[in-house]
Amino acid sequence: MALNQLSLLRPALGHKLMAVVKPQLGGNARVPFILLTNGCLRTTTAHPPSLACFYATKKSKAKAKAQPAKVNINSSLVEDIISLEEVKEEMESILEALKDDFSRNLGIRTSPGALDHITVTTKDGKVPLNQIGQVSMKSPQLIMVNMTGFPEATAAAARALRESSMKLNPEVEGTIIRVPVPKVTREHRENLAKLAKQFGNKAKESLRRVRSNAVSRVKKSKDTVSEDTLRLVEKQVQQMADSYTVDIDKQLVTKTKELLG
Repeated sequence: MALNQLSLLRPALGHKLMAVVKPQLGGNARVPFILLTNGCLRTTTAHPPSLACFYATKKSKAKAKAQPAKVNINSSLVEDIISLEEVKEEMESILEALKDDFSRNLGIRTSPGALDHITVTTKDGKVPLNQIGQVSMKSPQLIMVNMTGFPEATAAAARALRESSMKLNPEVEGTIIRVPVPKVTREHRENLAKLAKQFGNKAKESLRRVRSNAVSRVKKSKDTVSEDTLRLVEKQVQQMADSYTVDIDKQLVTKTKELLG
């Protein structure tokens, strides 16, 4: 047991011994020291083993610095400064609007469902096309819209199809609307992918605007709230914006893959 305790004390004894001997003998001197080998004590004059110290590398420090601590503030505690729930709802609405834009304006025209987003202006207001007309796919290059149920809305439905972003050229025959579907070319897919990126950038701009407005509202409380509290709230808002930015990028990646095939 005594030998085990001596083994534990060996590093400390080594440091003490080197501190005393080094100034007298020089850095490269061979000094006697105690070495514990296989449970036996022996003395040697070989160079003592160096005691290595391990320090964090610059790379690990930089990585730790690049990942700021997460903030999770109870919204009820700062409601007199700002409503974090309202900020979240604004950011969520931007993400939902992006999804809607993708669905309405970036459909590959290969199924009747591609016309689901088309709305028709009638005397009763705007109505989805598939609620007043029977949409069917007659062939890969032809969609038929039967307006027999609402014949008075036939012209308005044709106009809605023509004015949509899908570049359609409907042909009206009585209450039947024939919608030729242009072949989906690689160029058309690439143009849609570019448009998707524009929608994504627009959503990010809206997100930055919401974040900026929220931070401005927070700063108005600087005379009544501590700087630390304001800083935490601002970090929370920034963290929320960063999270929705990631969601926007994910939506864009998914849509781009879908469009390019």
